[in-house]
Amino acid sequence: MEVLFSISTYFPPLPPPPPPRLPLSKPRFSQPASSRISPISALSFSSLQAVSWRLRLTVPAPCISRNCGEVANNFGVYGDSCRGFWLQKICRASDGLQLDDFKERFSVAFAQLLVWVMLFTSVSFAISSAPSWALNEENLLFLEAWRTIDRAYIDKTFNGQSWFRYRENALRNEPMNTRAETYTAIKKMVATLDDPFTRFLEPEKFKSLRSGTQGALTGVGLSIGYPGGLNKSSSGLMVISAAPGGPAYRAGISSGDVILAIDNSSTESMGIYDAAERLQGLEGSVVELTIQSGTETKHLALKREKVSLNPVKSRLCEIPSSGRDSPRIGYIKLTSFNQNASGAVREAIETLRSNNVNAFILDLRDNSGGLFPEGVEIAKLWLDKGVIVYICDSRGVRDIYDTDGSSAMASSEPLAVLVNKGTASASEILAGALKDNKRAIVFGEPTYGKGKIQSVFQLSDGSGLVVTVARYETPAHTDIDKVGVIPDQPLPTSFPKDEEGFCGCLQDPAAACYVNRAQLFTR
Repeated sequence: MEVLFSISTYFPPLPPPPPPRLPLSKPRFSQPASSRISPISALSFSSLQAVSWRLRLTVPAPCISRNCGEVANNFGVYGDSCRGFWLQKICRASDGLQLDDFKERFSVAFAQLLVWVMLFTSVSFAISSAPSWALNEENLLFLEAWRTIDRAYIDKTFNGQSWFRYRENALRNEPMNTRAETYTAIKKMVATLDDPFTRFLEPEKFKSLRSGTQGALTGVGLSIGYPGGLNKSSSGLMVISAAPGGPAYRAGISSGDVILAIDNSSTESMGIYDAAERLQGLEGSVVELTIQSGTETKHLALKREKVSLNPVKSRLCEIPSSGRDSPRIGYIKLTSFNQNASGAVREAIETLRSNNVNAFILDLRDNSGGLFPEGVEIAKLWLDKGVIVYICDSRGVRDIYDTDGSSAMASSEPLAVLVNKGTASASEILAGALKDNKRAIVFGEPTYGKGKIQSVFQLSDGSGLVVTVARYETPAHTDIDKVGVIPDQPLPTSFPKDEEGFCGCLQDPAAACYVNRAQLFTR
């Protein structure tokens, strides 16, 4: 699950409405109802009658002429045209009228029109502004969440609904007297978007999300997602990856397996964040899983433990050669994109280069993603120039992340990238950037295909929203959502996923997983 971590704790209020103008026809409002304030709602009907009588006595005498433009200009209302309805009627009747009759009839007609417009405006404003009065603290928190989605969400149709109308209806109809009721109203609002990756988090869950991007979780070490790619027909939740060394990994759970039940609760209609919450728990407690692996169904009891998310492992692999200098390959296994990832990869590259490596292998298999900025920073380590990713919204390309080579550390050595169906999100951004810039050859199988980006926003009470803010395209403008990054070449099915077994597949030509150096680094 990829998160573009962008904490935002303050949102300025909506801009004030423009100053009111006295309309000559039925008013048409462009602002939402809750922001209208009536400038004349306090006027009584008797006051309007007084206004009408005063207007009747003080309308200046026009210069009567068959030229409609003169009448218009003398009144200063319609300009130089004859398009005003009342003015046209006056001009057609003006030949048979005396000056005093004209003055009296025009002033009465004009005053009546003005009175009715003011009455209509007053009643309309008074009714429409009533819901915005007396907002309490709970209403304000709901509005803060509404405004966050309004400004950040990628789909400006908001799943085909009027977002302003939803706000007004919710403020009128949804109970928001307690914090629990307000949270329920926010969740109900988010659900109308029908987006599994946009969700509301109570303060404790928001805190847990942040800790997960900072290096440690208590659980069984699984990254999960909705069935996709080769498993579109599967019910339940798909395992994207199992953290190496974690409880799930030791139990033999691997990417592509399907979780059918958690503690005897079916996952068929369970959301991934509800499932993630069930998988986490107190250290030492037990969670029971029903797993479908191929045609086999397994029932497993796993003990939760502190899963350290150390994102990088590396290994120097020396290949036997008949020449004097044996090829030396630096292997880097990147398992997640937490906030330590780019620094750990940089350190691994420095260590391997100090051992005079001739080439690199970057293993992104079973890496389910993480922080978007970390993926971009790691790409910069390998590229001397070029686009890394395009960020797109409903109107097209919104932003471009590229590099000028100032952060590059290993931009010239041959590079191979390993991927599989557990490679997702930020991993796909990195693999796509290296492939499209022709910096690396990609080996393996099509990746998971998560092409959406979420931002995390903290609300004023410590709760938070994770909002889908954009989709991304690779440097070749490929939208990989639900498709994935397509590798250049396959890997042997028996190719190991750990750094220890990796070297054996490069060193022993008799091994079933053997891949020679020429295959890895030649297009």
